Amino acid sequence: MMRLVRLSAVATWTTWAAVAAWTAGAQSLPSPQASAPVDLTGYWVSVVTEDWAWRMRTPPRGDYASVPLNPEGIRATDNWNEAEDGSCLAFGAAALLRMPTRLRIAWEDEQTLKLESDNGEQARLLRFGADTGAAGARTLQGRSGAEWQVETEVVASGATAGVLTRQLDAPPWASLKVVTTGMSGGWLRRNGVPYSENAVLTEYFDRFSDGEDEWFTVTMIVEDPAFLTEPFITSSNFRRELDDSKWRPTPCRP
Repeated sequence: MMRLVRLSAVATWTTWAAVAAWTAGAQSLPSPQASAPVDLTGYWVSVVTEDWAWRMRTPPRGDYASVPLNPEGIRATDNWNEAEDGSCLAFGAAALLRMPTRLRIAWEDEQTLKLESDNGEQARLLRFGADTGAAGARTLQGRSGAEWQVETEVVASGATAGVLTRQLDAPPWASLKVVTTGMSGGWLRRNGVPYSENAVLTEYFDRFSDGEDEWFTVTMIVEDPAFLTEPFITSSNFRRELDDSKWRPTPCRP
């Protein structure tokens, strides 16, 4: 499986709402659902072609290879106990899409995409616009703000150091950007590799076709000065399924 590379050129991005305003003039803007440049709804299954040992099974205690942990993060990981395996702490927003799982994505209303996992039985609400939900108690899935982004301008450098800028007639590529805060903290891996309640998760969902198959890749960036020395960046692939025949909700351990 070829992993999708998100950025192959320097690009200028804008929100889909701004592009809609540019193309529609003075007309009222459509809702995020009506103006969605790509369709992420349906049933999807994770296809694990990388980091198999950390995603398909619980790594042994102290295995935090490739995670940029600071000394406090290492200390917390080393204190994990095997009896905690299966905890819902491994199914928080910052790690949920790294789990081997199926997803069900549907519009809850015109402003909100609902993303559910069968593994762990978790649900995330991706809200468009300024309102990302009440800022009350922190939760495992946090508060997620979403926006459509489209590529409207491409800047390329030539062999003679010249720069060519081209305004695209129609956006050829669109991405869903999601920023999540307000999380209660959890694990980046099932063996207790931690992220704190102050972590910020930024995700980019990119849908594409490969022959007859439909896919999306989600790039996840976790920033957490409490436990990480630098952003932790991963990407995961999901293939679209025809129906819900393989949907098997299984709860995690509270």
